[in-house]
Amino acid sequence: MRSHYCGDVNKSHVGQEVTLVGWVNRSRDLGGVVFLDLRDREGLIQVVYDPDLPEVFEVASTLRGEFCVQVKGLVRARPDSQINSDMKTGEIEVLGKDLTIINSAAPLPLSMDNHQNNSEEQRLKYRYLDLRRPEMAERLMFRSKITSAVRRFLDDNGFLDIETPILTKATPEGARDYLVPSRTYKGQFFALPQSPQIFKQLLMMSGFDRYYQIVKCFRDEDLRADRQPEFTQIDIETSFMTSEQVMDKTEEMVRSLFKDLLNVDLGQFPKMTYAEAMRRFGSDKPDLRNPLELVDVADLLKEVEFAVFNGPANDAEGRVAVLRVPGGAKLSRKQIDECTKYVGIYGAKGLAWMKVNDLSAGMEGIQSPVLKFLNESIVNNIIERTGAETGDIILFGADKANVVAEAMGALRLKLGEDFGLVSDEWRPLWVVDFPMFEKINDGLHAVHHPFTAPCNVTPAELEADPISALSDAYDMVLNGCELGGGSVRIHNSEMQAAAFRVLGISDEEAQEKFGFLLEALRYGTPPHAGLAFGLDRLVMLMTGTSSIRDVMAFPKTTTAACPLTNAPGFANPAQLEELGVKVVEKAKAEDASADEAEQA
Repeated sequence: MRSHYCGDVNKSHVGQEVTLVGWVNRSRDLGGVVFLDLRDREGLIQVVYDPDLPEVFEVASTLRGEFCVQVKGLVRARPDSQINSDMKTGEIEVLGKDLTIINSAAPLPLSMDNHQNNSEEQRLKYRYLDLRRPEMAERLMFRSKITSAVRRFLDDNGFLDIETPILTKATPEGARDYLVPSRTYKGQFFALPQSPQIFKQLLMMSGFDRYYQIVKCFRDEDLRADRQPEFTQIDIETSFMTSEQVMDKTEEMVRSLFKDLLNVDLGQFPKMTYAEAMRRFGSDKPDLRNPLELVDVADLLKEVEFAVFNGPANDAEGRVAVLRVPGGAKLSRKQIDECTKYVGIYGAKGLAWMKVNDLSAGMEGIQSPVLKFLNESIVNNIIERTGAETGDIILFGADKANVVAEAMGALRLKLGEDFGLVSDEWRPLWVVDFPMFEKINDGLHAVHHPFTAPCNVTPAELEADPISALSDAYDMVLNGCELGGGSVRIHNSEMQAAAFRVLGISDEEAQEKFGFLLEALRYGTPPHAGLAFGLDRLVMLMTGTSSIRDVMAFPKTTTAACPLTNAPGFANPAQLEELGVKVVEKAKAEDASADEAEQA
């Protein structure tokens, strides 16, 4: 039905007859001449119909936006005065000779222009229309280029594309599983995979020493702009490669993507330990474009007569850190109060501050509501340690170390944006040497996942002091966004069983859930390591948008619903009976939850 895509016609086609198909982007009748902007996935082209062909002209005069049409005509050069340098096809136009309306379009339920102000709900409900907009089409086409480039790179480097099961067993990956009831095993459930983790490890045990898969994963968790219930990973696993070798190879892949698709040279990625990242930036995915850093001052405040400072300063699990903001002394009290409310979101109880109004004036040039607790020596040491100058503000975070890191790390990002301090560049890095475990509600949880190998400890040493163990893990971070995470995996059953016990998984439970894995580890398992990239986040960053929903064809809302198909929906009662599943009515479930809470 077509000879060319609209966006591919250029000056080399002048004088040729072309057949185009697509959608009417805009139609204009200017003094007896109809100008038609025809659009397909490759771009726009201008088609001109004049009254010389009355029947065709009459049809052209009836066109409205989003009519699907076929155009036949002659390519001709535009006069110099009419060249549109903003259009890919701006040097030419098509003189229409024939026109067929393939399908008309009813009045549209949403705006299709470049300045559309459609709601998220509208855009998702009519996603098939939203995706026609050039900016959306370009993002999905760019996504396709990324996946093609990834496949070429990995194929060229000896990796095999192998599929793993979607219906599997629940694993402790840190989020809730989506469960699928089994008809043939009533009362039992499959789980949709949060990642192909166990299966790719089994592939390494099977001798396929370089595997990859661009794979769908599922997590039933609270959503954010960069989270979806179903998402796509670039999943990679290798045997007989160290963590350094895995990092080198995947870094090479990402550098080649940016160079080939954006003409950006990312250079060599620096490495930073988890401990340093948390100390300096309050985050394990620091945005290095932001020059603000946290500075520890607990040692200076242990003896002050101010419990807000001396409590955390003398607590082994506490921390007192400051953030110096250049030019921040201009912040009003109202703005400081807004910052205080902001850190409160992350659990901070308050935000002390100190303005350096005039460094040369000594203590007279310092303004702070807590100045009465600080002598001149302490103030001078804080100023020297932070490098503060006249016109700066120093903000204090004092609490448990994790609260200080999260609250002050978030404030660092906010103030960096507010003060225009974030540079316009690409700043990648590797974060390494993560803790194996972290305390959450008096229990230990794996920082990555329970199959991550510890660094240089025996199973007995791991169980004796798990909180001190470091993992052989690594995250690739770009501009404050985690692109991917990976690790060396545990490759012997004794260490894996020890890791399970540290996590509170008894030997019996481990055997029930992971007996097949523990047994497989006994049969000559090679050392192996891997990494998984979030494809959606990668595309989001490379296309410059702020939400992964903008780079997915049919995403869900922030409540994990699909306005397009009205999913999720209620199941047919006959199906539920066949599955042996009974649904608890919402009102009854809420009453039961209330009763349980009351009894507690």
